[in-house]
Amino acid sequence: MASTPAPSIVTKKLNFKFPDGSPGLQNVSLELPPRSRTLLIGANGSGKTTLLRLLSGKRLAPTDTISIGGVDPFKHGLEGVTYLGLEWVLNPIVRTDIDVPTLLKSVGGDFYPDRRDELVDILDVDLTWRMHAVSDGERRRVQLAMGLLRPWTVLLLDEITVDLDLLSRHSFLQFLKKETETRECTIVYATHILDNLASWPSHLVHLHQGRVKEWGRFDSFEVPSQQAADGNSQLGQLVLGWLADDLKERGPRKIGSAGRAYHGLAGAGV
Repeated sequence: MASTPAPSIVTKKLNFKFPDGSPGLQNVSLELPPRSRTLLIGANGSGKTTLLRLLSGKRLAPTDTISIGGVDPFKHGLEGVTYLGLEWVLNPIVRTDIDVPTLLKSVGGDFYPDRRDELVDILDVDLTWRMHAVSDGERRRVQLAMGLLRPWTVLLLDEITVDLDLLSRHSFLQFLKKETETRECTIVYATHILDNLASWPSHLVHLHQGRVKEWGRFDSFEVPSQQAADGNSQLGQLVLGWLADDLKERGPRKIGSAGRAYHGLAGAGV
C-alpha cells in the first residue's frame, strides 16, 4: 500500500434525496487533495453524515458524482476506504461477553502486530476488558483500534470521538495527523468538538442545509486574530460565527417536518 499514491476525494454536483423526497444534499462540489485532513463542519441536520455515507458507499450516489483517487467507487469498488460512525456501539455483538484480544484478532491484529500495539497504547485500551462490562467510552476506544488496525487510504469519521476523554482524544488526533504525514492516506472528519484541533486540519468544509457554503484550505480563511473572552480558539471562533449565521439564515424549524426528523434520528445526526 505504501507505493500507492494517496487518493484525492472529489464530488461533482452531488445531489441526494431521502426516500420521502426530502433533500439531503444539493449540488455538492468539492476537491479534497491527497493527504489532506478535512474537518466537516455544520449544524445538526446539515448533511454531514449523509455526505460521509455516500463517500463510503453506504448510500448509493448518482453515477460520476464521486471520485476517489480518480475513479468512481461505485464502478470500481471501495478498497481501502474506512468509515467509522456512532452506530457501532449499538451493535449487540460488541455488547456480549467477549474479550478485546479476540476482537482485535478478528480484524487482522495478528497480521499488523506493531500497528495493533500502537493503537492499544494510544487509545489506552485494557486487553482484559470484557465488552459487556465496559462503558460506551471504553467501547468506543476498542472500535477505533479495530477500525484503524488495517492500513487504510481513505478514513471517514462521523463524530467518532464524542465518547473519548480529553487525553485519549488528543492522542488519537495526533496519531491521525502522523498517518497523513507518513503514509499515503486522506481523512475527512465530521465533528462538533473543536478542542485540540486548532493546528490539525489542512482543509475545512462548511455544510448548511445540504449545501456547501465554504470550503478550502484552512489557512485561506480569515480567522479572528484574537481569542474570544470565553477562551475559544481561533478555529472555534470561525466555526461559531459560521453556525450563528446558519441559524439566522435557516430561521425557526418548521413544524410538521416529521419525515426529515425521522431521517435525522435514523442517521444519528445527518
